[in-house]
Amino acid sequence: MRLSFTTALAILLYVLAPFQADAQSDRGNAASLRSFDAIFPELSAEQRTEIFDTGIVRPLQSSDSLQFIPATTSGINLNELVLQSNPSFLAELIVVVPYESRVLNQLDAYNALANIRGLEGRLYPSHTKKAEVPLFEEATRLESERRHVPLADPPPAQELPDAETIFIRVKDVSYGAIYYRAEFSVHEHGVVYYLRNFRSISFLFLTIVKEEELFAALYLEPLVEGMLIYSVGGANVPAFVARHINIPSSIAKRATVFINWASDGVRAAQ
Repeated sequence: MRLSFTTALAILLYVLAPFQADAQSDRGNAASLRSFDAIFPELSAEQRTEIFDTGIVRPLQSSDSLQFIPATTSGINLNELVLQSNPSFLAELIVVVPYESRVLNQLDAYNALANIRGLEGRLYPSHTKKAEVPLFEEATRLESERRHVPLADPPPAQELPDAETIFIRVKDVSYGAIYYRAEFSVHEHGVVYYLRNFRSISFLFLTIVKEEELFAALYLEPLVEGMLIYSVGGANVPAFVARHINIPSSIAKRATVFINWASDGVRAAQ
């Protein structure tokens, strides 16, 4: 049985942000930072090297197993939340962006993803056009779910909010306008965004994904080695659509653009 958005969000807040007081005391405290191996103790040396170098994006079928599962003691359970929605396709991405000038904190993680307009114009290799083309021709915040008035990105925040909801529209080169609701919350050691599409996604005259059927949980945590960016997402795509569109390839292209944008945001926060 699929969870409603409200129920899924309630579970997320319960699982990932039960200790607000502890999170407040740990913000910016370098002594409280965890190591990458403490969160992902079972990855190979080759995987670890790739994660710290370029990051890894893995599009999956629903029958495939996730590879990047945090330790049970980490308190990070994004995969469980996403899997409860029974997606027909999955994706996981992970990267650690090493620090350059200073050790970052949770406020830096929040500010790293504030530049929504930075998604606009990012290139991806198009096989049909045999060139690199912008994936998102437009990217902007919106006033609300009902009022689609574009808003400017705010300046870097000076304080970390405990919770926040933002609305985003991107104009995808293939799927047109896609609308997201992003719910932000604070975890004991990091920050969490939970995204869902609040309008259906179409390709030509076909509905690719119905509203609330594309979802992703995104987690950022300042580690000893750098900023962790970790996400698990999923989508329910009708079988007849999946037979005509290469969904894993579509996911991989968009996730790669996204991970590069998030990594650039972390570097800019320094």
